[in-house]
Amino acid sequence: MRKTPMPLSMPLKHSFPPVAAADARVLVLGSLPGDRSLAAQRYYAHPQNQFWQLMGPVVGVDLVAMDYDDRLAALRARGVALWDVVGSARRPGSSDAAIVDIAGNDIAGLVARLPRLCAIAFNGGTALKQGLKLLGPHHEGPAIVALPSSSPLHTIGLAAKQPAWSQLAAFLLDPPGSRA
Repeated sequence: MRKTPMPLSMPLKHSFPPVAAADARVLVLGSLPGDRSLAAQRYYAHPQNQFWQLMGPVVGVDLVAMDYDDRLAALRARGVALWDVVGSARRPGSSDAAIVDIAGNDIAGLVARLPRLCAIAFNGGTALKQGLKLLGPHHEGPAIVALPSSSPLHTIGLAAKQPAWSQLAAFLLDPPGSRA
């Protein structure tokens, strides 16, 4: 099956700056914000995206009930950083299936600035595939965690996704004998 080439007139879509405190322990990386998120200039703004529902139990707070700025503050305060693997790309709509002209974000640079980072979690298959390319074949840094996508386009239900996402909580704990 041949793919129809994407029109060059399709504008580049750009990711947001990272949301990260210097003491972050978990970095959650999506692929590229969807159209609703880009329009709102907010991570995971689509009302059917399950990100906030999935992360709430991980950090022990009802993120869904909070406004956006409080959600970000709650994640930062609990050691969670957010960003996207793709810095810019062309993509019709919000599906990663036809994403092209990908330019990656400097994931390795961000990781180097987060000395307490324990895990890099990839939200979905495209984020994982592109992120592993950016980190390179000899990545020896924080643990890599592959997560089922929080996108409404990923059809498995919330209950089936939650166990994978819940494993992030262990990375937010300080090891015995360490000082926060």
